[in-house]
Amino acid sequence: MVRAGAVGAHLPASGLDIFGDLRKMNKRQLYYQVLNFAMIVSSALMIWKGLIVLTGSESPIVVVLSGSMEPAFHRGDLLFLTNFREDPIRAGEIVVFKVEGRDIPIVHRVIKVHEKDNGDIKFLTKGDNNEVDDRGLYKEGQNWLEKKDVVGRARGFLPYVGMVTIIMNDYPKFKYALLAVMGAYVLLKRES
Repeated sequence: MVRAGAVGAHLPASGLDIFGDLRKMNKRQLYYQVLNFAMIVSSALMIWKGLIVLTGSESPIVVVLSGSMEPAFHRGDLLFLTNFREDPIRAGEIVVFKVEGRDIPIVHRVIKVHEKDNGDIKFLTKGDNNEVDDRGLYKEGQNWLEKKDVVGRARGFLPYVGMVTIIMNDYPKFKYALLAVMGAYVLLKRES
């Protein structure tokens, strides 16, 4: 194969022939590539699990998906969460919670807290940009959240960093186009 940077060189018609490249590799090179990929994936999983242990949250990083918390957080902001069970929940705190029957966690502010003598805590939430509290979002018959519903508490954020995630979910074709461009880049980089 001719280098793409050489004078008068042309890429073959199937410039992105992945399977041709795989066939040209000997077994050792192929195993090396598979091992590298497996190490990248396992490293990412270990980092994620480490964050879960350090923060006490099942999801230590979340993306704000709606404008219900504006002006505090905007759509696409990346939130960093902790969820240490011994910390009491207080009014004014921003929590991420899951409601039974809904897949996506919700980011809202605690507006009322009821603490019983035995230590049980129930609380009510509301989005800063919403007119009413969240009772309409809770499962039918549920008027309060409990600590078990909390995924985490917002401790910090990066503005708009999560927009990439939102765009990829809202426009699946964009996700595949981005993956194709990244794959083409890797293959072209390897040939040069």
